[in-house]
Amino acid sequence: MKATGIVRRIDDLGRVVIPKEIRRTMRIREGDPLEIYTAADGEVIFKKYSPVGELSPLTAQYAEVLHRSTNQPVLIFDRDKVIACAGISKKEVLDRRLTQELEDIMERRESYQLSHGASPLVPASGVERNAAVAVPILAAGDVAGAVVLLSDESGEQTAQADVKLVQVAANFLGRQMEE
Repeated sequence: MKATGIVRRIDDLGRVVIPKEIRRTMRIREGDPLEIYTAADGEVIFKKYSPVGELSPLTAQYAEVLHRSTNQPVLIFDRDKVIACAGISKKEVLDRRLTQELEDIMERRESYQLSHGASPLVPASGVERNAAVAVPILAAGDVAGAVVLLSDESGEQTAQADVKLVQVAANFLGRQMEE
């Protein structure tokens, strides 16, 4: 744990303001859920809550099945980072932050498909592969993450059946979070 040197007081309603610099650095937005932990030594720890992260075993299995079906690498993101992958080295991608471009697509609730003439989308920082397909995961109308199919080395356009599989994966994971 790292000390920030910032001290805040609790107001009469029990609220504490998280400084803007920390919210920006940690990508905490208004309305984001935070988990609260306590330690025996008196520490109170706030941690970003990831509904997609709660489905971790399921997302890992779904990524694996999707990879086997499409023969292309698969990344599953929560709102901040890669939480599951298949067909690519876990060391290379797990916990990598999503790029601003992918975040923008998710916020607009749009799907992305690489096509001739379209600008390529690098989904995660430090990952040198482009996305072939990216579909946001929506749960109860809120963006919770994204399912991304990485392009293969040939750079060929992805088959419509594979695009549909990614859409089904995103819809399924969104429904799992709603239940």
